[in-house]
Amino acid sequence: MPWVWCAVAAVAGVAVAGGATLVGAYTRLSGNIKHVAVDPGELGRRPVKLGRAINVLLVGSDSRAGANAKYGHREFGERTDTIILAHISPRRDNALLVSFPRDSLVQLPACRAKNGLPGQRAHLGMINESFNFGGIGCTWQTIESLTGIHIDHFVKVDFTGFKSMVNALGGVEICVPKAIDDRKAMLRLPAGRQTVRGEQALGYVRARYSLGDGSDIGRIQRQQMFLASMVKKAMSGATLRDPATLFRFLDAATRSVTTDPALTVGVMKDLAAGAQGLAAGNIRFVTTPWHYSLTQPGRVEWVQPQARQLFRLVATDGTLKGSQIRTGRQGKVPKSTVEVVVQNGTNRGGLGARVAADLERLGYPVVHVGDARRKPYPKTTIKYSPGGATSVPTLAGDLLVSRNLPVPAATTRRLVLVIGDDWRGVKPPPLAEKELTGIDATQDSCAAPA
Repeated sequence: MPWVWCAVAAVAGVAVAGGATLVGAYTRLSGNIKHVAVDPGELGRRPVKLGRAINVLLVGSDSRAGANAKYGHREFGERTDTIILAHISPRRDNALLVSFPRDSLVQLPACRAKNGLPGQRAHLGMINESFNFGGIGCTWQTIESLTGIHIDHFVKVDFTGFKSMVNALGGVEICVPKAIDDRKAMLRLPAGRQTVRGEQALGYVRARYSLGDGSDIGRIQRQQMFLASMVKKAMSGATLRDPATLFRFLDAATRSVTTDPALTVGVMKDLAAGAQGLAAGNIRFVTTPWHYSLTQPGRVEWVQPQARQLFRLVATDGTLKGSQIRTGRQGKVPKSTVEVVVQNGTNRGGLGARVAADLERLGYPVVHVGDARRKPYPKTTIKYSPGGATSVPTLAGDLLVSRNLPVPAATTRRLVLVIGDDWRGVKPPPLAEKELTGIDATQDSCAAPA
């Protein structure tokens, strides 16, 4: 996964300029990096470059070529297992990493055929198709066209390179709430706090169906937590004060990446030199605002206008320092205390589960999902007892349409949401500049769900 580039950038200046013991480091590290040129003509009409911020497209390739063949066979090409845009502020005092769910349904641009790849026609599809059909240039064009953000460089890392970087750090600490036995991800781990290396680390960030809710969103959250732990270790005094460990990490990192020719070790060194005061707490991770698709189960769509607001903030380098990311509205009663039972009162299969996922994303604990006793239910209804009355405005405020129905004989404080044929979805959470979200690189992986 390529998001470790931030750790590389944060320490590269120390390693390369670290004195006589590393005189030969610059030459060796420069020789390690592989480059792939992207013709500006491939990128089409591009967003205007604004200010001195640096935007780097980070992609994790799931290529099965060479040493990666053991992870399965693919008849054609490679896809982007991870897509992140790293935004580094003009003063180099903070960085924001925006994840794009690979299951995102987006409008893909047309890309021309190149280097044996067939190219891409303009169509609505999954965001990670662009790499498979048009390579890094097509992915670059796709992200620029979707976000309006001018991208300066790209970095690609594959499975084997990711393992090398983790091993060079001596492993990364994670927390596992229960034992894992996932043959597909080649992963077996006991429960609890532990340090993972190589194959285990790769399996942990790749695993999807054996951890959490089985979604790509859950995997993104786990990857962000893993990166937070990795960045902390790479930027720790124990790493920076140990020239051998530091050089092993940088050597592994530079051998593991493919970049555009303009992103050299020298450029990384300059970035790092300007970012020597960058604290882990100012490296933040966010996910593009999303909701589950109602038309294509298993896919996600971006929530608007929140996604556009986020992209505009990045493109114009809005104030990120000290910001916090929040999703959803907060009523008088906190959402975290409003337990909800979801009942599908329509004949639309799977709608109850999708609504439950949307509510959980907003912060509601959903305690049960099932079908209403009778169908069809014409109106979306919130049923509540006298003890649950104070929670109704909180839930109702997050629904596009609903009516309230008191049940005087009921004693539970839980709210029962019956989805009717008039269901229109949940309200998109507002995104204000001072409310940007997520975790930062100081996050303890044991303090959040794995």
